[in-house]
Amino acid sequence: MPNTKTLILIKPDGLSKSLTGNIITRFSETRLQIIAAKMVKVSQELAEQHYEMHKGKPFYDELIDYITGHLHKRHKVMAMVYFGENAIEKIRDICGNTNPEKAEPESIRGQYGRILTTGIFENVVHASDSAESAEREIKLWFEPDEIIFDIYPSEERVFTEYKKRVWKD
Repeated sequence: MPNTKTLILIKPDGLSKSLTGNIITRFSETRLQIIAAKMVKVSQELAEQHYEMHKGKPFYDELIDYITGHLHKRHKVMAMVYFGENAIEKIRDICGNTNPEKAEPESIRGQYGRILTTGIFENVVHASDSAESAEREIKLWFEPDEIIFDIYPSEERVFTEYKKRVWKD
């Protein structure tokens, strides 16, 4: 069985319901390794890049509002990378169907998800659905140095006009 990696996001509704500990406990059942984790304030640009495959669909704007936290007044998600044998399949199995009403009752989405009257799926978590989407998503949400070991090729570059926020002395 191959080692794979997957991106997991605990979405704003999961954070607003204080489900982070419960969700991570469920993922620990997989015996996979967490190789990166952080809280992210999701910008409009990041949301649009993450959901670019849905651009033009009727639910696109609601997806953007959902992941950026506008629906829950929680403008952050917890982003994690899990690694190990069949990581994508194991994590998606625990997450359950994207539609909370079709998810197995013991899955994360079956247990904690719901569908709003507007039709939006509050499905608590995101998990990559393939090795290709995992690579695209991990590279979108994490820099190489934020992951505890090299999972994709990287290189060092020198930037001359680089602007970055730093801590004041």
